[in-house]
Amino acid sequence: MLGRAEAQLIEIYQHIGQGEQRDALAKTESLVRAHPNFQLAQLVLGDLLTLQTRPVHLLGDVPDTKATAAAEQLAVLRDESRRRLRALIERPPEGHIPTQFLALSTQSRHAIAIDASRSRLYLFENVAPVNANAQGQRSPQLRLLGDYYISVGLSGIEKEVEGDKRTPLGVYYITSNLDPAGLPDLYGVGALPINYPNPLDIQRGKTGNGIWLHGTPREQFVRAPLASDGCVVMSNPDLDRLLSTVQIRTTPVVIAPELQWVDREALNAERQPFEAALEAWRSLKSQGNLSELKGLYSSRFRSQGRDLAQWWPRMEGEIRTNSQRELQLKDVSMLRWRDTEDTMVVTFGEVAAGQTRGVTKRQYWMRESDQWKIFFEGTP
Repeated sequence: MLGRAEAQLIEIYQHIGQGEQRDALAKTESLVRAHPNFQLAQLVLGDLLTLQTRPVHLLGDVPDTKATAAAEQLAVLRDESRRRLRALIERPPEGHIPTQFLALSTQSRHAIAIDASRSRLYLFENVAPVNANAQGQRSPQLRLLGDYYISVGLSGIEKEVEGDKRTPLGVYYITSNLDPAGLPDLYGVGALPINYPNPLDIQRGKTGNGIWLHGTPREQFVRAPLASDGCVVMSNPDLDRLLSTVQIRTTPVVIAPELQWVDREALNAERQPFEAALEAWRSLKSQGNLSELKGLYSSRFRSQGRDLAQWWPRMEGEIRTNSQRELQLKDVSMLRWRDTEDTMVVTFGEVAAGQTRGVTKRQYWMRESDQWKIFFEGTP
């Protein structure tokens, strides 16, 4: 489940912990031959060679003169090691998923969750049967495929403005897969842009763009835990796994300060109150009840630069077109984001009775005075 190089590194740590220095040394030499630019592995190799002549008291136990000269680099490598170990010791419980994934349509074959505190990206496969939504089964069925070390912004997380070198927090979607042939070496084997700023970010006045999941330049194996201009950076072998697995437009990416893991059935109680609000929206739109339907939209509504009054004629036109035909919501995904506010990102197919095809929509809802209201509606 881990990246191959990281799995080897953890095996080396296990040998060291068990006092098996000879096995640890042999495996470390093999690892650095395969990845000579893996600095943390080189540091471990140095410690193991030092052990042959004297005790080693901490990772990177070099003479004081060298430690002083390379203090910042040693601190970064020790931080990387701590984060890797923490993520691997504090494993998510079997069958548990991050709390943001309330429901995931089978149109999303994979999902990504990032835990900034552990410098960790978790890749999931959606194993729900294709007809799960049609049968009203909304509980997400995610299987953890693997998890990988990542780097985030040089200034940390919670991006606010362009150029702040922070990685954004929230619910996003992969929007494209960039051809590495057209990218500078900085981005490694490829890049997967995400839709920052999303409608919630725009609502909050956040600025900037160009937030990608991407690889590393040739001379580096990985980057320090805090090293990018705001992107999420992986080793090239690990990014290769993502590039060959995930799909654009349908793969959600949750970036959180720290992920909370729960049994998926425990999310039913959180999902059901919102489902009632979404059902009310579907029913009122089916009936053509414009006055009550408008009550489900926030005064903070914005879509493509238009406020609710400017956008509402579009809704009136849709209702005239449907002629009060019953609407069905298919392939529903619900991703919840809670910080200072409680929001929901909902994606679904809207199909009118008598039709076989409809339009895919994405709505952003927010709890206002204990009532769910829509503050963005558009297409993905």
